[in-house]
Amino acid sequence: MRDYVGVPRLLSLRLSPDGTRLVGVVQSLTPDGRSHGTSLWEIPLDGRAPYRLTRSVKGEAGAEFTAGGDVLFGSRRPDPTVKDPGDSDGEVPALWLLPMGGGEARQVASRPGGIAGFATGGPVVVFGSDVLGGDEATEADRRKARKDAGISAILHEGYPVRHWDHDLGPGEPRLFAGVLGGERLAEVRDLTPEPGRALTNASYEVVPDGGTVVTTWTVPLPGGEQRTELVAIETADGGARRVLASRDGHDFEGPIAVSPDGRLVACVRSSHASVTEIPEVTLWIVDLATGEGHAAGGGLWPSDVVWAPDSAALYVAADHLGRRPVFRVPADGSAPVRLTADDAAYSSLNAAPDGGVYALRSAVDRPAGPVRITTGGTAAGAVEELPSPAPALELPGTLTEVTATADDGAQIRAWLVLPEGASAEHPAPFLLWIHGGPLSSWNDWSWRWNPWIMARQGYAVLLPDPCLSTGYGPEMIRRGWADWGPRTHADLMAITDAALERPEVDAGRTAAMGGSFGGYMANWVAGHTDRFKAIVTHASLWHLDQFAGTTDASMYWQREFGRPGTELYGTLSPHLSLEEITTPMLVIHGDKDYRVPIGEGLRLWWDLQRTGVESKFLYFPDENHWVLKPGNAVVWYETVLAFLAQHVLGQEWRRPESLS
Repeated sequence: MRDYVGVPRLLSLRLSPDGTRLVGVVQSLTPDGRSHGTSLWEIPLDGRAPYRLTRSVKGEAGAEFTAGGDVLFGSRRPDPTVKDPGDSDGEVPALWLLPMGGGEARQVASRPGGIAGFATGGPVVVFGSDVLGGDEATEADRRKARKDAGISAILHEGYPVRHWDHDLGPGEPRLFAGVLGGERLAEVRDLTPEPGRALTNASYEVVPDGGTVVTTWTVPLPGGEQRTELVAIETADGGARRVLASRDGHDFEGPIAVSPDGRLVACVRSSHASVTEIPEVTLWIVDLATGEGHAAGGGLWPSDVVWAPDSAALYVAADHLGRRPVFRVPADGSAPVRLTADDAAYSSLNAAPDGGVYALRSAVDRPAGPVRITTGGTAAGAVEELPSPAPALELPGTLTEVTATADDGAQIRAWLVLPEGASAEHPAPFLLWIHGGPLSSWNDWSWRWNPWIMARQGYAVLLPDPCLSTGYGPEMIRRGWADWGPRTHADLMAITDAALERPEVDAGRTAAMGGSFGGYMANWVAGHTDRFKAIVTHASLWHLDQFAGTTDASMYWQREFGRPGTELYGTLSPHLSLEEITTPMLVIHGDKDYRVPIGEGLRLWWDLQRTGVESKFLYFPDENHWVLKPGNAVVWYETVLAFLAQHVLGQEWRRPESLS
């Protein structure tokens, strides 16, 4: 496990405007082994080995090329030109520039609240920063005074108050613009004074000439609701803002991409769901001058979008039947063309001037690596693998597909990981692993929840896409909408039955596990069948009414289930089947999880204890919805494997050494 958490990982790619340089962000262990850090790597396009561009204790991320070929990045590294950098605990991320011709990186912009995200267009750089209200000239002093006084309180006057694993406020996110040219950004100006929460988690892009930034803009509504618009803000003095796309009951969200000719903007439009209506998600194209918009891409649910050089089409990555191919989507709304025919999941798309696409390619059985996709013609293009700064891995088994017919006639498919040596003579113990979301799909490599770790220990792992999974059209989502437990459970049992018919899988030694929505389903499974020897539930929903009011985005779940206390909360809450649970359970939860708050794990643990269910509780005081710290990741896997070994393999319980 220590070797596993130490494997370098390629996270993203960025291609220079002239198509001659490719830079990637690589995550690896820090020297003390207690955390992961990031650095920038050059990936030569002539086949030479990748090499490292940056090195610092604080790490670097968010690479972006300027029009002149320099590389911008964000980092918390101290600025050596500052006489007194101050308390290292107070360091905040700043914007740095690495010259194209070589030499040391230099800081080009900073803010008292740090710099979070940036985009470029021509000589203009737009960046985000958290800003305290009041006099800008005194902000740094006011932040220090607040810290010195021991004040952490935040007074909220609207919803939401948290996101994922961090508290919102007391500052507000704003956008700033500056001009490249000298040692630092010049003419830096606040484009969005007093935006409130409009730019929380905003996605934005700068038009090629730098004159406009297009950004998402969240509008608060009565009753804690909200919707997200698409707006254009001029980057010159004054920062005039106009609405490009807005519609009641809809969100216009990222990723955002501006066409090379500066005329069109692509984003994702999604409708607000209700108890009876699923969300409709589509690629949306807006005329920057007029605001007129239309849908494109058919039924694709975009996860990554980039324009082709001719501005006539886009390259889109979208879930599709357990894969995530790249499609060429004409901007006029005509039918998309699939460009990649393999089983891979593509991300971090970059369009080259010659028409090719550079991207990350990964899959359930492949960590991310850089590739070049040929896009000529109307058929699938060729995919050329490039040298990667991250190592290739030898996997302890094979990957195959399983299909089944559900009780309502729907076709269900899954990936099945089979460990080395599994056969009819030596069948492997079985592990059902349920994905989160629930609007998601098992189609990609996962460093957090990796089935190959389980295969290394001899388990066959089933990764099913039941109802609510993306990439199978709206009907697959509609089947499970507002019917989470019963419909999903039936799908899972059907595909489990099909997998257990295989001779190399042992139907007598089985377990189930899942995280987030997968944890909800693990809890549901525990209360509705005793066929499994053990169940592991991570970051799971237990009491649906309680969860819906304490999660970081209550308005989202209220759309599907209705107001708290109404019928669906009783029908679909796993806690109501507590008395039926007899299967041993391992409960896992992080205290910094704001998506599924710790109260869910605590209440589940207490309910299992008071009713005498054999159970254990693995608690992480400093983790969020995921488990990210290397040491904690080791503990997570070792504890899960020890629990499974006890109940599935019949071994004596052994407390993991990492917890001693």
